Parts: sequence; C-alpha cells; structure tokens
Amino acid sequence: MRRRVVAHGLVQGVFFRDTVRRLAHRESVAGWVRNTHEGTVEAVFEGEPEAVERLVAFMHEGPSGAVVERAEVVPEDEEGLAGFVVR
Repeated sequence: MRRRVVAHGLVQGVFFRDTVRRLAHRESVAGWVRNTHEGTVEAVFEGEPEAVERLVAFMHEGPSGAVVERAEVVPEDEEGLAGFVVR
C-alpha cells in the first residue's frame, strides 16, 4: 500500500519530520518525508496497510507542538521503495 500525505498548519520547526522518520522505521514503512516551500510537511509511505494507516493517522495529529489544520491523503501506486529518508 502507498499513500502520499500533505500536512497543513503549524507543522515545520516542531520535529515533525524526525518523528515521522522514527515511526516509519519502527513500523517498517518505506518512503520519505520533507518540508515544502509552502510551509507544509509532505510524506510518502509504502508498506503493510495497517502500518501505513498508522503513519497516515499520525500525519493528522503530528508531534506535540504541531497544530495540524488538515492533512490531504492521496492513494498512489506502489514503487517498491526501500528504507525511509528525510529529504
């Protein structure tokens, strides 16, 4: 399963990307996460459906200090990614 998620709100400067990276490693989910010029955090997750859904749910909440106003979730075709990186 693959999902692209864009979190909007107060999501930069609150350790969002690092928290996502740690959770992805723990859940064995592949993909990446990055800050965008628009002030959002964008991530792609690939892995077992239950694990991906847990990461998607986290993107709706964010770490403490974040204020997620909304999160856009888009299903995508899997690419066979390996590992998880912060871009």
